[in-house]
Amino acid sequence: MKKLPLLLLLLLTTKTHAQEKSIYHKGWIDFNKNGKMDVFEDPSQPIDVRVADLLSQMTVEEKTCQLATLYGYKRVLKEEMPTPSWKNEVWKDGIANIDEELNNLTSHTDAAPTQYSYPYSKHAAAINTIQKWFVEETRMGIPVDFTNEGIHGLNHDGATSLPAPIGIGSTWDKELVRHAGRVVGREAKALGYTNIYTPILDVSRDQRWGRVVETYGENPFLIAEMGKQMCLGVQEEGVASTLKHFAVYSVPKGGRDGADRTDPHVAPRELYEMFLYPFRRVIQEAHPLGVMSSYNDWNGEPVTGSYFFLTELLRQKFGFNGYVVSDSEAVEYLYSKHHVADSPEEAVREAFEAGLNVRTNFTMPQTYIMPLRNLYKEGKISMKTLDSRTGDVLRVKFKLGLFDHPYVEDTKAADKLVHNEDATAMGLKMNRESMVLLKNENNLLPLNKSAIKNILVTGPLATETNYAISRYGPSHNPVTSVFDGIKNYMGSGATVKYAKGCNIVDATWPESEIIETPLTPQEQASIDSAVAAAKQADVVIAVVGEDVDRVGESLSRTGLNLPGRQLKLIQALQATGKPVVMVMINGQPLTVNWENKFVPAILEAWFPGPESGRVIVETLFGDNNPGGKLPITFPKTVGQIEFNFPFKPGSQDPQGGKNSWGKTSVNGALYPFGYGLSYTTFAYSNLQVSPQKENQQGNIEVSVDITNTGQRTGDDVVELYLKQEYSSVTVYDYDLRGFERVPLAPGEKKTVHFTLHPDDLAILDKNMNWTVEPGKFMVMIGSSSEDIKLKQEFEVRD
Repeated sequence: MKKLPLLLLLLLTTKTHAQEKSIYHKGWIDFNKNGKMDVFEDPSQPIDVRVADLLSQMTVEEKTCQLATLYGYKRVLKEEMPTPSWKNEVWKDGIANIDEELNNLTSHTDAAPTQYSYPYSKHAAAINTIQKWFVEETRMGIPVDFTNEGIHGLNHDGATSLPAPIGIGSTWDKELVRHAGRVVGREAKALGYTNIYTPILDVSRDQRWGRVVETYGENPFLIAEMGKQMCLGVQEEGVASTLKHFAVYSVPKGGRDGADRTDPHVAPRELYEMFLYPFRRVIQEAHPLGVMSSYNDWNGEPVTGSYFFLTELLRQKFGFNGYVVSDSEAVEYLYSKHHVADSPEEAVREAFEAGLNVRTNFTMPQTYIMPLRNLYKEGKISMKTLDSRTGDVLRVKFKLGLFDHPYVEDTKAADKLVHNEDATAMGLKMNRESMVLLKNENNLLPLNKSAIKNILVTGPLATETNYAISRYGPSHNPVTSVFDGIKNYMGSGATVKYAKGCNIVDATWPESEIIETPLTPQEQASIDSAVAAAKQADVVIAVVGEDVDRVGESLSRTGLNLPGRQLKLIQALQATGKPVVMVMINGQPLTVNWENKFVPAILEAWFPGPESGRVIVETLFGDNNPGGKLPITFPKTVGQIEFNFPFKPGSQDPQGGKNSWGKTSVNGALYPFGYGLSYTTFAYSNLQVSPQKENQQGNIEVSVDITNTGQRTGDDVVELYLKQEYSSVTVYDYDLRGFERVPLAPGEKKTVHFTLHPDDLAILDKNMNWTVEPGKFMVMIGSSSEDIKLKQEFEVRD
């Protein structure tokens, strides 16, 4: 009797080996292991036909498993590699996607160390092993979509890093963003990931919001253009791009985040023109395969439970044809936060009926799958809808080629493809292009390397590096701090000293923003030490701002001054009479009014990538001529918020309107949208607009000459703004409708061309229909939204 189990085990093992050998055929894979090529296994068949055939063979259990995320190792999944116990888990019938699998994430909240993230080839082989389990050990063999984050480089151990998205937005460089997208996609595919959660298309209209750092800025046109290029770049490499966060996510009441993230005060017209605009454009022009639904509500409807958002808008109006994944816990919030569902199961039903395809949460997938199965058994959801939701997921998997090539075919190639020389050069270029020069009184910058013998580097961000590593990007890349960057650059040619000056925040911050406390003896001593060192220096480089604990997800602020004692440090340094250069490392606009008035030079570096120290010092000394432009307005005070671009007529006159007779408010931007200085100068000329008169469906061609009139090679961003002079409804005073980043040698002139399409002229009329109304329009060319250089009118006729 004891021999029988052994005999059975041998027979089963033999059968498994035979099965493994038999399912892989030349040109096709026998996923359902029935010994014949089914329609869904035939690569020559149309995708929709393959989807229908596969659905017809699937059980309810298998279909519902395609509607949930399994979070990867250390988040939810407990094992790095498949184990026999997986046969007892809900994913024995498959799973939609496994998120952030074996990526070796570094995070305060959910770090996930693993032995399989590096070398890169080891990760690719590990993903193959997991994929192999799903193909060979589940009945239908449906491959997994391996998802991951990637908003400033792939969220993987040692992948190529980019500046934070607010820095990417500051480059205004569409071609470079496309290249960055290709790098993200190429690295993802080499490592075994098939779907990347990028770009973020949220429109940052409230500078207090913590996630400003993760966005491309405040302007929907700029965001649409940059997001389109990132999406196209990723998907050109055969990897899905998933847009987030759909929709109206970025303006929660009061800019609050974390446990709040609700109640955006957005009018219907603004919803379409401002917050849906980037999604519509990117969906229709780049055809992303994924969209992530957001936590928030709008007009009483939580988005993740809204048929209007997830079906009517996304699929019927915008033509989206991929699958919708929820943000983590967004489904559960229908019950626990929004209270539009009276039970967790009802929340599942509402999200499912609304159009959600895949639920994500930091819980086991059965917490969604089992309620879904119960709903079907009770007749509360139909097979037709279940097939539709499942079919969307399967369609994406077919489009990604997972049913034809489910594995990384050359795992060793990952070691050559990930973070290679091309990618490193691209990341370095993007960091350089993201630098924005805010002030340069008397041309203090660039600094003269040969003339400077003593440098003080001070400020709480001078030796900090955590800003280069975030929750949604690469980890474990070596970071060059600003202090180290300056030391490396100067070598033995100068003495470079460091004095911290102060901490990023004081002991009672953020309360100290509203109830000031005196400096402690230790704080005063630290500032005094920096001042003493400054007096011995030829130049002071003060590195101030925020770190990852002061800005980011769930880190919205109520004030936007430099945190803690940093202003007091700057004031003490400025009082020495030595030239002070202020370098800002931060994730959102800061109200640096005193600093702007008195400090002679200010460089905005945002949250740069690991090359931060190198790039910042190259910029300060002129090896890199800053050409970035602000993608978001810097207000003078939080009391002005909302203060941004574009704006409606009369809503934020830069210097106060005709009725501003009183001295009661601070007016105007500290730095306007599109602003940024250079070490050279540029001149605009020869603006041509043709035809001068056009019908409502015609294109308008615009050209303008730009000349570098200075002594240094540099980039300028030519910004095209469009003003509709009269319209049937109130529209934005004027708005961005074109831009090109142009590199120019001294004395060089180039002609920049733009085409204005009907969509660029369209507004929502009184009946909320997009239309191009006849009338006069003004083309405006500028170097910022306020610094308009040239104007020319044209007319649209019936």
